[in-house]
Amino acid sequence: MLGFFAVLLAGCGSDSAQPPKNGEPAPVFQAQTLAGDQVQVPSDFSGKVVALRFWADWCPYCRKEMTELQPVYARLHERGLEILAVNVAQDRDTVRRFIEPLGIRYPVLLDPEGATARAYGVNALPITWLLDRHGIVRGKIVGETTAEVFERQVVKLLDGN
Repeated sequence: MLGFFAVLLAGCGSDSAQPPKNGEPAPVFQAQTLAGDQVQVPSDFSGKVVALRFWADWCPYCRKEMTELQPVYARLHERGLEILAVNVAQDRDTVRRFIEPLGIRYPVLLDPEGATARAYGVNALPITWLLDRHGIVRGKIVGETTAEVFERQVVKLLDGN
């Protein structure tokens, strides 16, 4: 499965992109949520700190991390935190079977062809891109993180630092 993922994300020609750098505008994309709504990122979340979490059901760290971030989301959502869990290259039924037992309440976005993952230079999972309230890239967390580390980083952005 990892080999397939590497080939999928490698893309070809103009589809492959350099990952965004800190201080640059985040790559714009449109996606469908697991619930069926269309969203435009980052414009639909203007004024919010956005954590784009790229994941897949075969990722050994994703289940635990996604569950542990739910209480952080619940505490900080009213302050302006939005977590968007971007599933990479899996179908809606697979995503739904994985997500429903977790009880997470933050939006799950579908990236069935991996185009959004390529635009963000994702080459391993999990990875989280952090965007400020203006849609500017302000950091990333590569690999599994703890709720404490995640919260510390997003609170800095929520506080405007």
